[in-house]
Formats: sequence, C-alpha cells, structure tokens
Amino acid sequence: MNFQTVFESEHILYVKLNENLINDYLIMINDPDVANKISHKIRTYTYEDELSWVKLKLQEKAICFSMIEKSTGDFIGNIEIMKINNNIGELGIIITPKKQNQHYGTESIKALLKYAYEKLNLDGLELDVYATNLKAIHCYEKIGFIIDGQGKTDEDIHMIKK
Repeated sequence: MNFQTVFESEHILYVKLNENLINDYLIMINDPDVANKISHKIRTYTYEDELSWVKLKLQEKAICFSMIEKSTGDFIGNIEIMKINNNIGELGIIITPKKQNQHYGTESIKALLKYAYEKLNLDGLELDVYATNLKAIHCYEKIGFIIDGQGKTDEDIHMIKK
C-alpha cells in the first residue's frame, strides 16, 4: 500500500489516516479487549462509521497518525494529539491486538513527544487512562508521565509529561 509518511521512529512509520486501512481500524476498534480500555460505552463500529471518522479527521487536519510496522508493512494502531490546551496536547493511542506487548506503545509515544516538541512547539502531553489499565499506566510512567490527579471520570487517572 502507498502511505503518506509524516515522520518515523526506529520500527514505525507514522502515516496520514488512510481509507485503505479502514478494515484494520475496524478489527482494532471492535475488539472487546481494546474497546473496554478506551470507551465507557462499547459499541460495534461499521465500515461507514470508520469512513466518516477518517474523512472528518482528514477534513479537520487532525494530528492523528496510523502506525505502520517498517519491517512488515503491518498496521500497528493509531496515535493522536486530540486537542491542545495551554500548549499541552492530549494524547490518545490505540494498538491493534496482534501488535500489543511488543513495545510499540513506548516507541510511538516517545516519537510523538519528539514530534510535539520539535514540530508543534508544545510544552508537553497529557492523557487520561482507566485506573484498571495497569499495562498502559506502566508504559506511560516508563516514558516519564506522572499521575496528576483524577481524570474525566472517577474511573480515570490524569497523567502529564512536560
């Protein structure tokens, strides 16, 4: 497949969202183990849902990238700076089940931090994570995020990296 690469890290290409990846997005977002870590309201997404989402993100010029494994061309997941407040970006990341536990989360967040500092001149990133998502919390702490209180709901922890 032909992707428009925006930046890269050691093992990952960060490409613009692509309609050709919608089937990969659907496998990821509709997996119950993935869905219950990113949403309180789990639902099944359709091809049309994802197509609308891709078109909207592209139209908004969202800071959202699909991650492609350099060695295989396989889809890894998506990473995004969802909004920026007071020059701090809100991080969102989702990794497809078959690419989890391979350190892609750590590598991609470090790469996005570098992109955020160098290309967007941000002061840092923040995120909310479910308190029960211990693997994600460990990953974020390893990168240097610190717990900064409660997140948007009672089930969330707010973390920040400056």
